[in-house]
Amino acid sequence: MDLATLRHSCSHVMAQAVKSLWPDVKLAIGPSIEDGFYYDFDKREPFTPEDLERIESGMRQIISEDQAFTRQDLSKEEAQGLFKQLGENYKLELLRDIPDDKVSVYKTGGNFVDLCRGPHVASTGQIKAFKLLSIAGAYWHGIETNPMLQRIYGTAFDNAADLTKYLEVLEEAKKRDHRKLGKELELFDIYHDEAGAGLVFYHPKGAVLRNILETYEKEEHLKRGYQMVITPHILKGELWKTSGHAAYYRENMYMLDIDEQEYAVKPMNCPGHILIYKAKTRSYRELPLRLFELGTVYRHEKSGVLHGLLRVRSFTQDDAHIFCMPQQLKPEIKGVIDFVFDTMALFGFKDLKIEISTRPAKSIGTDEDWSRATSALKESLDEKNLAYDVNEGDGAFYGPKIDIKLRDAIGRYWQCATIQCDFALPQNFDLNYVAQDGKVARPVMLHRVIFGSLERFIGTLIEHYAGNFPVWLAPEQVLIIPIKSECEGFAREAESLLKEGKVRASIDLSSETLNKKIRNAELKKVPYVLVLGPREVTSRSVSVRSKTKGDLGAMGLGDFIAYIKKEIEEKK
Repeated sequence: MDLATLRHSCSHVMAQAVKSLWPDVKLAIGPSIEDGFYYDFDKREPFTPEDLERIESGMRQIISEDQAFTRQDLSKEEAQGLFKQLGENYKLELLRDIPDDKVSVYKTGGNFVDLCRGPHVASTGQIKAFKLLSIAGAYWHGIETNPMLQRIYGTAFDNAADLTKYLEVLEEAKKRDHRKLGKELELFDIYHDEAGAGLVFYHPKGAVLRNILETYEKEEHLKRGYQMVITPHILKGELWKTSGHAAYYRENMYMLDIDEQEYAVKPMNCPGHILIYKAKTRSYRELPLRLFELGTVYRHEKSGVLHGLLRVRSFTQDDAHIFCMPQQLKPEIKGVIDFVFDTMALFGFKDLKIEISTRPAKSIGTDEDWSRATSALKESLDEKNLAYDVNEGDGAFYGPKIDIKLRDAIGRYWQCATIQCDFALPQNFDLNYVAQDGKVARPVMLHRVIFGSLERFIGTLIEHYAGNFPVWLAPEQVLIIPIKSECEGFAREAESLLKEGKVRASIDLSSETLNKKIRNAELKKVPYVLVLGPREVTSRSVSVRSKTKGDLGAMGLGDFIAYIKKEIEEKK
């Protein structure tokens, strides 16, 4: 059975159960989605977790009655009369937006009817395994000035075993939620009320983790022939008109008036890199020119879609733009693909999924250029024997793109790297280089990120490792616990020697018991705990406890430093 059809049918049953419990509730929409379904309701009082149990009970009753899904085709005028009589104002609004003269409705149980194009399963009895999951708010049509509706999410499967497996993954995902772990591990916070939604504050440990990523990025880019640049956070509005962002992306931009001129806080780094390219006459000998920036950008995301580190309003992209000759295009694309695969393997992601997104309805550039750009992306993947899916119509407004998604420890896919091929912006900005024959030629531009954004990648890492970072990534690598006050001198010496060896170490000098200190270290997911008593002080040794391997016994302090430095250097 098609899962989308099953889940859409289940959302219909949920709406029927809600109407039976609260007849005055107004119905909005209830589609199937990737992992389940939802339905939006206009209800004066908020749904509660207890209400979900009541709705599930009502759904089970409807399913047990094996009610048939009956389709009826109506004229638009007949449907308007029906839903006006039922008082379903959201359905009437949907009908106004449907261009067809004929529409369909589905009936179950004799008196429940919903505007729907279908399809559905034959009868409610075919729904075998379902679960309502959560309640959220959702603006009608996703527009913040529209009424706030209540959205109930659920899921359905062909059988109970698949449902149970999915619910287990959800439960595991809750434990790994980066928002929860970010607070517990003192990595970051978002002060919605005080500072604003979607703005990230990194605490010291989070800043350490971010610095590890930034250091890797800088070293690796320089090694691979990139040149680092830094561009301003605001740029004149005219620049964004030339790039096309003012026409195609303005609703996501923050605009300012300065000295009676319009400026924009940058949502992208590309116009700044273009100005650096244009700073002088370029020769073919300089190409490919690879400009890299850890560039912080700002996008006006709707409050309803903000989600921890994964969807924010200010984030830093590991952004690069490669200006090259057309004949250099495929080698450069392949080089970026290799960069992505090498990086993801280092961070523990070896299962990657690739998509090519093609020209969207709103776009710039000629059909010929879009065809050339799309072919370059596809041929690069084909020549590397990499499988990919085609995502029609989801490219950037200036060019097609390769999206590379990584699979985490519990099987979820996350968007990270993107490679966009662009003939349009070099045309808009009149970019040139002097070719080998002395004539002026137009470069091609590749936009690319490896992590995507530092915020999203950090969120992904937290959930992938459930906060149990490998030693080289752990913000705090060693916690030293002196048992008695007379052991504190050796503890400070051990801390100093570890730090000299570039090991991130600290001492717990609190008044807690030894067991409580060890437990706190476990909760903070510190990879190594060194316990120091009088015996260790005398022998200049440390009693080592590993988060992953348990009690390792006593080691000489120098031996432990060599041991952990080797583990850090190997980046296991």
